[in-house]
Parts: sequence; structure tokens; C-alpha cells
Amino acid sequence: MSLRQSLSVAALSALTTFSFIGTSTNPLYAQETPVTGGTLVYLEQQSHTNLYPPAGGFYPNGGILNQITDKLTYQNPRTLEIEPWVAESWSINSDATEYTFKIRPGITFSDGTPVDAKAVARNFDTFGLGNPALKQPVSEVINNYVRSEVIDPLTVKFYFNAPSPGFLQGTSVIGSGLVALSTLDLPFDQLGDATKIIGSGPFIVTQEVPGKELTLVARKEYNWAPVKSAHQGRAYLDEIKYVITPEDSVRIGALVAGQAGFIRQLQAYDEKRVSDQKFEIYAAPTRGVNNSIAFRPDNPLVSDVRVRKALAYATDVQDIVDTLFSENYPVATSVIASTAQGYVNLSAKLQFDPQKAAALLDEAGWKVGADNIRQKDGQKLVLTTYESLPQPQNKETLQLIAQQWSQVGVKLNVLAGDAGSRVVDSLDPEKTAIIPAMVGRADPDVIKSNYYPTNRNSLLQKGGVSTKVKSFEDTELNNLLTAIARETDKTKRLELVGQVQNYLLDQAYVIPIFEEPQVFAGAPWVKGISFEAVGRPSFYDTWLEKR
Repeated sequence: MSLRQSLSVAALSALTTFSFIGTSTNPLYAQETPVTGGTLVYLEQQSHTNLYPPAGGFYPNGGILNQITDKLTYQNPRTLEIEPWVAESWSINSDATEYTFKIRPGITFSDGTPVDAKAVARNFDTFGLGNPALKQPVSEVINNYVRSEVIDPLTVKFYFNAPSPGFLQGTSVIGSGLVALSTLDLPFDQLGDATKIIGSGPFIVTQEVPGKELTLVARKEYNWAPVKSAHQGRAYLDEIKYVITPEDSVRIGALVAGQAGFIRQLQAYDEKRVSDQKFEIYAAPTRGVNNSIAFRPDNPLVSDVRVRKALAYATDVQDIVDTLFSENYPVATSVIASTAQGYVNLSAKLQFDPQKAAALLDEAGWKVGADNIRQKDGQKLVLTTYESLPQPQNKETLQLIAQQWSQVGVKLNVLAGDAGSRVVDSLDPEKTAIIPAMVGRADPDVIKSNYYPTNRNSLLQKGGVSTKVKSFEDTELNNLLTAIARETDKTKRLELVGQVQNYLLDQAYVIPIFEEPQVFAGAPWVKGISFEAVGRPSFYDTWLEKR
């Protein structure tokens, strides 16, 4: 397969000045001190969609936003503590309904405008309330937001109508990247143009070929990294070339040939090939809701909890991981990852037992027909789902689940993720009985983000945004999720997270599969790769070893 399929000849020729061909690890070339200069070629599997910061949860979006925006605070990816960044200090009232931040002086957006209290206030008013006129949605990481108040040019205060203990961590996430007022003035549908995203980060987007590549250059004047960062001043790299390269084999071929220094979405089956050639593999944890399949209880075929429990018992998660993945993908032992805050080991509730699955289906009135598919009242137990392109080997995962379910008389149709009707059908529980789901965030609010009706709403409560009126709503679950977002006592908050994990499995709303990492590969001459708390790369500290 030719590199021309994903990397243009012109792009590659332009990069040869900065690319390092070969994989020599001669110690004569080793550099203990970071080197300034050069271009990193980064191959991304998918093109970004929209760079409105709250849309940064999509990893291709976040991988760009993480280089061009700064956050009010910094979450240390090792300790998960919140540290100063754009805000040099902050205070929170006793019930977490008022937050006051003092902004560091001298920070500017790349258009020269100041990152001051006025700009920070406008950002969070937009993220917390949305802007219907510009079709800018509310951020899923901000709860109970009311308004901001500019106290003085470098002091801003935020008010909430109920306790919002997750807000401090919410100021550190990719969805809270600060952008200039000129960016916030643009309608949502124009924010897919990366050159229009004006941030205060260490890099600036200078050129975009939509759907193909981006060029980022270092801001020479940048000097406001997180306060505790050992590296201060401009980024070491001069430039980053993002090249969209969908084919796995092309990304790996370019990496091992020295035409690229870093790639995202290294599939598990390619890990050995890469590591055998002495290239680095980075499996960054996402610390949130595990890679799972979520049921739509509005769908009459799975509205009976016995059917959902049967399908959970019919799913051999260990076989899925052993067949398709590597040790970088731990088998899920709960709804959220073992590295997530509030995790409870519920592996006892996640057992593979096809005999129990068959018994529950029998009990629910689904009998095996002549074609080995269960039937009830003249209807076959045939379910449909769409693959999720951002999730690793999702099509293969769903196809293996389909094989496992067929052993108990249930048929699962797996449709292509790029089908034209996918988006519409996924919002209709009668057409799409289950969906793949996961979300990364290093805060207890992550579980609310995935299941609450006004957030990602994986269960499609209240019909989601379907045109059909649906009656399914789990008030008990929603009350627990709301309580997580409002509980200021840390111990009680984590107890609530444990209750939700138990409840979701007891109701068999989800089948957790594995703890999803973001897996990257890098050339040995690319140094200083780091990641934010949920696995998006940061190239601020990255440098290229001279050879």
C-alpha cells in the first residue's frame, strides 16, 4: 500500500528536512538536554470535527486543542491533583456554589488579546450556559452554572445554583480550553476550521487542508506553562505536522520508515511489530467509563431486565480481550476503570455463564425457533447496533459479541459506522437497541456525563433526541447521578459513585468490556512525550534527538 493514500508526496517531501530516517539508537547521539527546533510529524487516524472546546472529548479534536489552548487549572496526570496554570490561585465557598480565581498577569491569546478576567468569564459563561444564538452547546463537565462576575481585571468569580464540587476539576479538562473572544463570537458550525481557534497555548494553527493535514507552529513568546512545570518558556519543537492517515498499515509504515515520529491509534495486533523494532508504545489511561455496550431499555426487545441480564451472562469479555487486544486493555471489572475515582471492583457481577443466560431467556418467554433464533409472540430476538469508529477494533468486538450471543439464540446485526443513517438511527431506540459507549475524565462526574439524560445519555432516557415520544426514565438512577454532581463531601461522593456502578449492573443497563486506553507509538528519537490526565498527547515538552 502506497503512502500516497494518506500522506501526499508534497507533504512528505516538505518534511524530509526534519524527518530522521532509520532507527539507530547509537548512544553517541543521545541527548540528555532537550533540543530546540525541528518538526514532529504526527499521524492521526481520524480528522477532527469541531474545535469548540466542549467538543474536545472526541480524541482527534482534543489532540489539537491540547496544543493550542491552556486551561484555568492543571490536573497533574500522576497525582490527579489540581494545580495552578492560568489561574495562580482560587478559593471555594463552603458549599461549592461560589468559585473565585485570580488570573496570572501577562498571558495573551495568539491574537495578542489578554487572557484576563473578562475573557475567562466569557469562556465559562459560554461553556456553562451555551449560546443558543450561535448554536454553541453547554459543556458536559459544568453543572448548575448560573453566571460569572468580573471582580477586577485579573479576578473572576463564578456562581452556581446548587453545589458543584466537580467544577474545579472541570476547569482543567480539554473541554475547558480557553479561547479568544473572537473565537467565541463565531457560530458553532464555523469552529471546525482550526485556523479560527485562537487560544493561548504553546502552538498556533497556521494552515489547514480540511480532512488531510494541519500545521502548528510554536509561539516564541509563550511563557506561562503550568506553574509547577519544570519546563517554562516556548515549546521545544518549531512545528507539528498533523496528517490524517486512516489506514493502520500506512501509519505504521510511515513511523518505522522515519517519515513520521508519532502516531495515534496503534491497534493491539500491531503492537508487537512496533515494539520489536524498538519503537515506543504509549498506552495512556482514560480513567473514566469503560468501553462498554449500553442497552436502550425503550426498545421492547431489551426492556425486560431478564433479557439484558441474559445477554450480559452470554458475553465472554475475557475471550474478547484475549482474542482482540493486549495487556494494555485490562478486562473491565466495573462500569468505570480501576484507575477512576470511586471505582468499586464488581467482577463478581460480571460473570460469563451461557447456561444462566439461556435459562433467563426461557424464563422471559423467548424460545429457540427452528432457525436457532429465539422468538416470542411471533417476533424474533434480533438486535441492531452500529460500530463506533473512534473505539479500537469496535467492529470486531461487536462481531465477536454477536457470535457469543448466537450461542444462546440471539442475533446481533452489526452495521457500518459510516452508514448515512447511523446518527439518526442511533437516536431511535427502536432501531438501535444497543450502542458502544465510553468517556474519559478523571473526576467522579464522568459517570453522570455518560448516563444522565441531558448529557451523553447513553441509555437514551426520555427518548433522547429521537422524534418519537418515549416513556423510559429511571428516576432512581438520575437522582444518584445528580447527587454525585452536588455532593461536596468527598467520601460521600465516592460512595454515590459506587452505588451507581452497582445499580447500572443490577439493572443490566450496560456490559463493561475493557478499560480503554489511548495507544500511541513513537520513534526512539522523539523525546518528552506526555499526556494529560485522560490520554490526550501534549507536545509542549516534546523534542527531537539530534542524530
